[in-house]
Amino acid sequence: MKNNTKFSKAKIKLYKIVMLLFIALLIMQFSITKADIENEEEIDQNEIENEIQQTQNEIIQTSATLENDLKLNARIGLIYDRNSKTILYEKNGKKQVPMASTTKIMTSIVVLENANLSDVVTINKKAAGTGGSRLGLKTNDKITVHDLLYGLMLRSGNDAAVALALHVGGSIEGFSNLMNKKAKEIGLVNSHFVTPHGLDEEEHYTTAYELACMADYALEIPKFKEIVGSKSYNITINGQSRIINNTNELLGNLNGVYGVKTGFTNGAGRCLVTACKRGKLDIITVVLGADTKKIRTSDSIKLIEYAYKNYEVINIKQIIEKEFERWKYLNEKRIYINKGKEEQIHLKISKLPYEEIAIKKSEKDNVNVEFNCLYYLEAPINENQVIGSVKIQIKNKTIGMLNIITENSIRKKEILDYIIEFLTLVP
Repeated sequence: MKNNTKFSKAKIKLYKIVMLLFIALLIMQFSITKADIENEEEIDQNEIENEIQQTQNEIIQTSATLENDLKLNARIGLIYDRNSKTILYEKNGKKQVPMASTTKIMTSIVVLENANLSDVVTINKKAAGTGGSRLGLKTNDKITVHDLLYGLMLRSGNDAAVALALHVGGSIEGFSNLMNKKAKEIGLVNSHFVTPHGLDEEEHYTTAYELACMADYALEIPKFKEIVGSKSYNITINGQSRIINNTNELLGNLNGVYGVKTGFTNGAGRCLVTACKRGKLDIITVVLGADTKKIRTSDSIKLIEYAYKNYEVINIKQIIEKEFERWKYLNEKRIYINKGKEEQIHLKISKLPYEEIAIKKSEKDNVNVEFNCLYYLEAPINENQVIGSVKIQIKNKTIGMLNIITENSIRKKEILDYIIEFLTLVP
């Protein structure tokens, strides 16, 4: 009987051990599933160079002059022109989706606008215990906000994200509120933030277009541009130096690339936001929902090479002003001012929010400027009064509308003016 009891106890103990191991495996699986694990993969230089060459050859061989020639494998892709703030190409570019560590673009914006870079942060257990892609911070480590930002954007450290969020916002929720407030300030209406790192959460999402807008805004901050443009950086933790490398595989490998951010979770897939400038054409490309890192890389290259093969920058301001001067010469004196003390009205046009725009090379001769204006006006007329409009079109697609406005004011005639006018007509 005693042996049977011992055997039963042993079975129970073995059962408990198996159950504990099973639970541990489940927890590990959950952590990996939820985590942004991009920094486990080092950049293979030869692989990247081969991918760039193959994709460029593919663009050349297929001509890639039409949007249909862009055979993207990722679920979402977009090209954004930084000069005109317009979309040059999109595939599901305004669909709300998770965005993984590209979230950290907004995290950086909030930190850079609300924190002192020289502040020293003491890492707490919450930050040190954050899983997924990590800088490798431990409880009670001391590191500056400045170096945390490099760890955030180069190594995509989720631990750095939490440390910065707690330092700036007091809590994850408090920091997320700052992120959402900033999103509204810069005009984002389809983005919502729950975390500073981008691990999958149901209410954490954006669109490729708004992610491009975020990156565009962030790149106007000199320190942000400096950080994301760094291939490597020497950070200091507890007084000890350590070199970290950027996870962005295109930085330093593809002509013109100067940022921005990689990302990966199971929910978001492989993600890459890239800033590239060659000559005057300054673009941001976004790839979201790629199944593999190779697809993410090749689709990003496709978008970039397609843009530079098919688009060029024109000075749309000069074209509009030239057409307006021509129109004004023929039409300004035709405008009749009824009951006006002065007879001549002078006109100008409102300002376009940008001077240059990227357009397809095949369409640069199809820019059309159309004027519509009132030719009969009643005095009094105020300075800066809108009396017409200017429509700017490229191949029948309207890209902008401006106002025709008055440069001077015109007073209404009074009785004395009519008397004087009458007397001057009497012989």
